[in-house]
Amino acid sequence: MRTAKQITSGRIRVLRHSLVLLTAASTALVIAAPGRAATAPAAQVCPGVDAPVVVGTPHPDTALNDAFAGYQTERTDPSHWTGGDAVYSAPMPDGSDVFLFADTFLGTVNPDGSRSPTVSDGGTTPFVNNSFVKWNGRDFSTITGGTVANPTAQLPPPDATHWYWTRDGMVLNGTLNVLYAEYKRTGDGAWDFAWDRNVMARFAPGHLERPIDVTPVPSGADIQWGAWLMQSGDFTYVYGSEDLGANKYLHVARVQGTDLRRPWQFLTADGSWSPTESASARIAGDGGASVGVSNEFSVVKHGKVYVLESSLSLDPNIYLSYSCSPTGPFVDRTAVYSTPEFGLFGTYANPNVFTYNSHEHPELGHDGTLVISYSVNSFVNTDLYKDASIYRPRFADITLR
Repeated sequence: MRTAKQITSGRIRVLRHSLVLLTAASTALVIAAPGRAATAPAAQVCPGVDAPVVVGTPHPDTALNDAFAGYQTERTDPSHWTGGDAVYSAPMPDGSDVFLFADTFLGTVNPDGSRSPTVSDGGTTPFVNNSFVKWNGRDFSTITGGTVANPTAQLPPPDATHWYWTRDGMVLNGTLNVLYAEYKRTGDGAWDFAWDRNVMARFAPGHLERPIDVTPVPSGADIQWGAWLMQSGDFTYVYGSEDLGANKYLHVARVQGTDLRRPWQFLTADGSWSPTESASARIAGDGGASVGVSNEFSVVKHGKVYVLESSLSLDPNIYLSYSCSPTGPFVDRTAVYSTPEFGLFGTYANPNVFTYNSHEHPELGHDGTLVISYSVNSFVNTDLYKDASIYRPRFADITLR
């Protein structure tokens, strides 16, 4: 019988995506050519406001991709980052960026590009469920809990049957506020785990290795809040995903001001705001249908338009949709980039390799260019031991006008 610790080791990063992706395996895909924009008829986002147009050919962000590839193999100490997913980021008061990772490999990448299995799989590679990587534009540093010799998750679980996966974070009122999804074991089988609740941890910018405090946030409506955070006007918006397996839906909450510990309001079906989480409605999209998203996505204002960026289950495409409001409806969903690593015909020539959970990094973009990250993984766990390069973030640039 495998222990809870073993279950939440290296294989869990695949398990949390595999169940929903495999259910969609027979679904026909509309795939843009790798690295190229898909064409779509012009549309208006709202009266008098046209949808943005993709300029040129979206392409990999070579500088960021090379930077993370170099850092992955740079050091050999047990607490050194060698791969992770989720890949949110938060600009810090000192001008640096902190990348927020969920499942994270630490330790050493061998000269041939492989890594030892995780400790729980009988190897020497430390593995934690959340971490930070700080970047000053030149150098990276890994931040975890524990010690250099014995690293632990940055936000440690309340007990051995629970763990936290990182969602979005941003600096509010001088502290880094990060949302986390807490998961729990529900049995002894490989698939016996489930989302439990949402929490928020606050970190002092100069002491990111441990939180100031951890606060429960709304968790009563099966919505995983923290897929994205955004400030607009007098409110901080909190976006969530309702995960129904192959189908996932976008929800919106907000807080007056910048303190996420204050009471939340939830967008309802009639467009009003309710203090009751169960009143939260699926956000409308093209043709009045609810917007399908992944567990993670982004909503960023560019000019007059709010751009929803997302991917879908078992789909290499990155999609953009548009609204004149942070709450939607989001229209004109278009595939603008196809991740080149995906599947048998991708750069790894491996049918088990997939991409997922893309989102924008607005602090890294400029002049209308969106810097988008996404995670890369494999359904076969040993692929990530044979080739460590699979499990690290990738970045792409998409320019709008």
